[in-house]
Amino acid sequence: MKIDANGVEIRVMGDVINEDAYISLTDIAKYKNPDNAFIVVANWMRNHSTISFLGLWEQIHNPNFKPIEFDRFKAEAGDNAFTLTPQQWIKATDAIGIVSKSGRYGGTYAHTDIAFEFASWISPEFKLYIIKDYQRLKKDEANRLAIGWDVKRELSKINYRIHTDAVKEFLITPTLSPQEMAYTYASEADILNMALFGKTAAQWRSEKGINGKTPNIRDFASAEELVVLINLEDSNADLIRQEVPKIERLKILREKAYRQLELLKKNQDTIEALKKNLIEDTETNS
Repeated sequence: MKIDANGVEIRVMGDVINEDAYISLTDIAKYKNPDNAFIVVANWMRNHSTISFLGLWEQIHNPNFKPIEFDRFKAEAGDNAFTLTPQQWIKATDAIGIVSKSGRYGGTYAHTDIAFEFASWISPEFKLYIIKDYQRLKKDEANRLAIGWDVKRELSKINYRIHTDAVKEFLITPTLSPQEMAYTYASEADILNMALFGKTAAQWRSEKGINGKTPNIRDFASAEELVVLINLEDSNADLIRQEVPKIERLKILREKAYRQLELLKKNQDTIEALKKNLIEDTETNS
């Protein structure tokens, strides 16, 4: 996810709706120094007031925070020789309010509480632009998850009963533990995810920096993808009854998913009519 703060693109990850989102400090810092954003972040973390704020936030939200290490940083903060990087802060104190990610889309991210504080240090005016578009992002996410989206999401549940009955009948034996039975279902879900999205739900959450099981990869699927998902669930149930091995099922489902998505892309009028009928049917039945 991204916000636009007066023309500056800033990345956001995590759960915006439930106030567990993290905003890129690296992107915010580029407003002040586009070429050396990491220096801006490091200078901010040298301040005594910054360390005090970070420590208080962690004490409120993080039961595993290490207060002894925090006290040492707090005592040294502000001195001319004092330096502290986000990575050092995280490693020494087990902090969770700031995270550092490597790779192409990496950088330093911070919980919104902390990111807004950092933005104030950069520029109070710039902070207001960030807050304004962040509120827009929250509204967009709320709308996406509202009734209209729930209607679209119902597409993926139509054949769920058929699919889970097949799993129960042909893959689960009485000797399996409850945990193993749950894993079997999750594994079948990931076969469908891999066939349609090219990744498992866990892989998707890891890429997005999401902790926990929500939101889910299917929450971000298009109507076309959800239509194909219905068909894949039905096909997978038939393949399970035929005792086709998982890897072979995955190959068949991937080919079917690709072919059906290509067909749907060429028939947008059909998919739009389907979406309209689904919404009307749901409103009639509600």
